Amino acid sequence: MHIAERISRLGTETAFEVLVRARALEAQGKNIVHLEIGEPDFDTPQNIIDAAKTALDNGFTHYGPSNGLLQTREAIANYINRKRGMEIYNANEIVVTPGAKPILFYGMMAVIDEGDEVIYPNPGFPIYESMINFLGAIPVPRPLKEKNEFRLDVADLEASITPKTRMIIINSPQNPTGGILTHEDLRGIADLAIKHDIIVLADEIYSQITYDDFKHESILQFEGMKERTILLDGFSKTFAMTGWRMGYGAMPENIAKVVAKLQTNCTSCTSSFSQIAGIEALSTNTDPIAAEFVAEFKRRRDVIVARLNEMPGIRCHSPKGAFYVFPNIEATGMTSQQFADFSLYEAGVACLSGTAFGEFGEGFVRFSYANSVENIEEAMKRIKKALEHRSKT
Repeated sequence: MHIAERISRLGTETAFEVLVRARALEAQGKNIVHLEIGEPDFDTPQNIIDAAKTALDNGFTHYGPSNGLLQTREAIANYINRKRGMEIYNANEIVVTPGAKPILFYGMMAVIDEGDEVIYPNPGFPIYESMINFLGAIPVPRPLKEKNEFRLDVADLEASITPKTRMIIINSPQNPTGGILTHEDLRGIADLAIKHDIIVLADEIYSQITYDDFKHESILQFEGMKERTILLDGFSKTFAMTGWRMGYGAMPENIAKVVAKLQTNCTSCTSSFSQIAGIEALSTNTDPIAAEFVAEFKRRRDVIVARLNEMPGIRCHSPKGAFYVFPNIEATGMTSQQFADFSLYEAGVACLSGTAFGEFGEGFVRFSYANSVENIEEAMKRIKKALEHRSKT
């Protein structure tokens, strides 16, 4: 059967492809440590599960509004305002989606025309580029450099803006590097967006996962940015709810109506009982549990960074947010893909090539430390041993 031409413009997430290869090795009896998938290994907090059970018992098993249940949208608006310290959103500016990716897809589809230019971070979440290409827009990747702590360079960003620039995508804390945009970075990006009348898609899915003295800041804090920003967030990372498929966007009301209409045409709505559970997730009842998750992620970060920096040919920057490390492996003499294959087949550790996140990811690989300290320690021992064996042959 004929496949539509536009499908050739779609990319993918390599993490799931590597997972398939790793599972195939496990089926052969090999033991693999999984550091490829960005999924918290914690269980969803019990109070959230209980809220879902109660919702099922109370009949929340039917269709809901395409933009989400009113009570859920109100809870999300209140949560955004509480966590970012800004009383700026109401329920009419919120759309609830099955996972956060639809906000990226619907949001871009709502405002991007063919031929528009979209600036995005590289290395970065691969679906950014996939959606830009799929919509017939022009991808404009801007490099995130190790020497700049993997932060978007505002001067470089300004130089890349043209009259065709329609959108800038920012992601902080960032996947795959764990980098965080500073207050000054965000101010500079906001100034450019206002000056050139550019929409900003702010991917803040890791906003609640930061370490040490680093706190998440949103571009929404700057005057004039709410009117031109699509905020993407969700439940998966903060509350260990990946399988619940719950995301949301906050945006100007006229855009929210378009995004809801797109959802009507695609998925109809997000499951009602999940949305009731989401209200509980956003309550202050879950704040201490989420804080425990972050504390454990920090412990794992410290272990994996220390172990990687002990290995010959590897240096690893300590991330300030999210749950990924992006070590430089150039001195091993391997390309990113060669190292990722070496790690999987020789050491039994699944990770991702830096090039899975764009051309500027060459020379790096990504490890997710959303796994136990014990498994991380084992993975690092295996890689170190494999590298030492390789140097002798």
